[in-house]
Amino acid sequence: MPADPLRAPYAADPARSRGREFAQGLDGERGPRSAFQRDRDRIIHSIAFRRLAGKTQVFVAPDGDHFRVRLTHSLEVAQIGRVIARALRLDEDLTEAVCLAHDIGHPPFGHAGEEALAAALAGQGGWDHNGHCLRVLMRLDSPYCDLPGLNLSWEVLEGLAKHNGPVTQPCWALAELDATYPLDLTRWPSLEAQAAALADDIAYDNHDIDDGLRAGFLTLDDLLTLDGLAELWREVERRFPGRPREALLRELVRTQIGVMVNDLLDETRARLAGVGSLQAVAAAPGPLVGFSPAMAGHERRLKAFLYERLYYHAEQEATAARARAVIADLFAAYRADPGLLSPGWLARLPVEEPARSRHLADFIAGMTDRYALQHYRRIFGTMPDGLSNV
Repeated sequence: MPADPLRAPYAADPARSRGREFAQGLDGERGPRSAFQRDRDRIIHSIAFRRLAGKTQVFVAPDGDHFRVRLTHSLEVAQIGRVIARALRLDEDLTEAVCLAHDIGHPPFGHAGEEALAAALAGQGGWDHNGHCLRVLMRLDSPYCDLPGLNLSWEVLEGLAKHNGPVTQPCWALAELDATYPLDLTRWPSLEAQAAALADDIAYDNHDIDDGLRAGFLTLDDLLTLDGLAELWREVERRFPGRPREALLRELVRTQIGVMVNDLLDETRARLAGVGSLQAVAAAPGPLVGFSPAMAGHERRLKAFLYERLYYHAEQEATAARARAVIADLFAAYRADPGLLSPGWLARLPVEEPARSRHLADFIAGMTDRYALQHYRRIFGTMPDGLSNV
């Protein structure tokens, strides 16, 4: 097969995919799509993806319609990821599939929910949202009559397993899956997966600023304490004199996204000099998609700023504590009385540990914020106070 002139030699190629865990023989049956296009479409049509519309991104159960949730965040990551992939001549569909699915393993109430599940399963191996993402896609979300999971291609699963880099100490969920379908966990993932990881960073660094400003947790004065943002703000004011501050702030966010993407493309092209194959990408001593040292430093300072001023804000911390209590109470209730589970989940409840507790965590992790609160009210007869701070 002749090489695709639009595809770089170090890009993933769906025509040379390592295949799927289970043979299906559906090629051509449902339209002329590549393997990675099928993966993207399977993710979009999955129940797990739809549930992201009801899961916390930063703010728990926000009253406003304009705050981001896991679904809108994933779509924004995919848009940035496709831009990066197209510019670097990577496979856009593989990049998009990893971007769209990367948050599927998150439980209700964001990181607060994850912390509660990790504590609940402390004696059964713990809990990790990235390992759970693979568990959902490979075992739990099963639209087919004759096989488990979505049966995604090896390249999508590999990208999701280690989009943040090689994994030397996988959690129990990822270790179990890797034992049945090896994903080369100790080698670097595809450039498409690396691009998805940086697209995620770019998206939440900037969009969390946008949401923080909207919620009143951040102010312009806060942002201007960061030299890089202060410089961009002065540029925006010069370009759009006299415009309303709200419009200028949104322009600031858009401008920084563009600056970060362009920096990443320049730095990555330099790192790719002399790289000519997927094998060279996997064997590289470090990531090949990345920011310049100057931008990497700015991004680290921006993350530290967001943790201090937004994620660890006193109101956020108080809300997170209440959310952790909801998840902990639900887990304890199901453990004490499994009859409280939905019928299908009760029918599949294992008898022995650790599978039994992990099954309960699977049930809770799949909940949206709203569904978790509905179950809480059904069990305890009341709704927890203070689970929305915006």
